[in-house]
This record gives sequence, structure tokens and C-alpha cells, in this order.
Amino acid sequence: MAETTQHAMRRRAVVSEMRHLLFSVTPGAAWIIIFLVLPSAYLMGVAFMTNGPYGLPQMPLTLDAFERLAGFGFLGWSPGNLYTLLRSLWQTLLSTTLVVLVAYPIAYYITTCRERWRPLMLLAVVVPSWTNQVIRTFGWMNLLAPGTPLSELAEGLGLIAPNMGLYPSNFAVTLGLVYNFLPFMVLPLYAAFEKLDTAQVEAAQDLYASPARAFWHAVFPQTLPGLLAGIVLVAIPAFGMYVIPELLGGGKGMMLGNLVATQFSGGSNWPLGAAGAILMLIATFIGLFAMRRIGKRLGGGEEVVI
Repeated sequence: MAETTQHAMRRRAVVSEMRHLLFSVTPGAAWIIIFLVLPSAYLMGVAFMTNGPYGLPQMPLTLDAFERLAGFGFLGWSPGNLYTLLRSLWQTLLSTTLVVLVAYPIAYYITTCRERWRPLMLLAVVVPSWTNQVIRTFGWMNLLAPGTPLSELAEGLGLIAPNMGLYPSNFAVTLGLVYNFLPFMVLPLYAAFEKLDTAQVEAAQDLYASPARAFWHAVFPQTLPGLLAGIVLVAIPAFGMYVIPELLGGGKGMMLGNLVATQFSGGSNWPLGAAGAILMLIATFIGLFAMRRIGKRLGGGEEVVI
């Protein structure tokens, strides 16, 4: 009798735990399936369909969209889309590198301040991102337009032609990307610097290591997880960015995100836009895989969780 009662109690406990787990996981799983898995599956299906009237996809299945994305069209091969892809990769690499160079000293400086000032300084870094991205981009358009102090300074230094302004240009796109994604690099680096073992830095200095060698051997390995997390948060959305290249580039700095958006609107070619979106997904997975491998190699064989 006692064993039967204990078995029933264990069974009720297991059922209760499973019910609690089901109620906890179901909302998040449903959200991921509805807003991530199903749209991605739909895009994959559209990418292999034929471009019909008004750009809408229709049967039969074909690889025309991927051929168009590679530059093959009615008149032969054109490097336009390839230039867009290379420009996206270059802008992503350049902006991510600049963000790292700017964010490292900022994150380190914040950790050296008094504890009561750190939240305020982090707030100063994050607050601009609370404003809508379009509004912030319009602000940079006004700052870089012809006749503004920054444009006149660049004109005086001979960097631009008279009355041209710094906007629209690839420089404006790069500046906008760095400004927009800087908080996403500062925060993970700050978290890494907070856990920094200063004893290793002092040991490197005691062994007469130069500042560069002390940073590389004592600081960089400890901040590597934060750096890789920041690179993922910056590089992946920068590669598919639409608003900043569209507004600050003025048609001169089209990136892959602009190409995809154009096909769903003015370009009227949904399969081609879906093929571009799939290309961005593939690039995202490749980037994540590469970051994990790099983190594992630079982390001394320990895999860095991203």
C-alpha cells in the first residue's frame, strides 16, 4: 500500500513537472516557429519559384533567382550584384574593425572609473540607441550635409570637393554603422573587463613586457569572449543593414539588405529578394561557425560560447 502511494506521488510529481515545462517552453517555441522558422521556410520556397507578373512568385520551381543573384541575366553576366555583395562584406569588415578599436578603450575606461559613475557612463553609451534608428540617421544626414561644420572642415583639408559635403558617401555609411553598433560592442567588452584578472597584467609588467605584449598575452585572452560576442552582435546585422546605407549612402553605397528590399518593392522580383535573404542567412551561419572555431583556437582549446 505504501509503495503504491509513493509511486502515485512520484507519478503526479513527474506529470506536474512536465506540465510546468510545457507551459514554460511553449510560448517561446511558438514565437520562434511563427516568426522565425515559418518565414524562413517561406523564403526558401519563394527563392526557388519563378518570377511571375508584378514580381509575385509562381510555379514552376527554378534556379533563375540564384542565377540572377550571381549576375546572369538576359544580356549575359553582369558584376552588379557581385559588387553589392563585396561592398556589403567590406563595409561589414571595416565598420566592425572600427567599432572594436573604439569600443575597447571606452569599455576599459568605464571599468577603471569609480563604481558609482559606471552605471551613468554605460547609460550614456546606451541612451542614443533608445531613439529610433531612422531619426538618428536623419541626424547624421544633417551633420554631414554640405555647408555644415564637418563638411567645411573636410573641404578645408582637401578631403572633398567644394560644396559636396560628406553625405551621401561610403564614408557616411561607415560612420553611421560605427555609431549605430558601438553600444553592442561596448557592453560585452565591459562585462569581460569587469572579470579581468589584473594579477596577470601585473605579472606581465613585472616581466618587462611591453604594453602591446602585455595586452596581447594578459588582457586579450581574458576579454576574448566579450569581443567575439560583440563581433557577432555587430557584424551580422551590419551585413544586412538597410536603413543606414539607404539614407546615408544616397544610392552610392547599396548593400545586400538594400538589394533584397528593392526586389520586394520597386524591383518587383520576390524570388530574387528571397534568394538574397537566404544568402544573408547562410552568411550568418558561416559567421557564427567561424567565430566559434576562432574562439576555440584563440581560447587555448576551450570553446567560447556565442
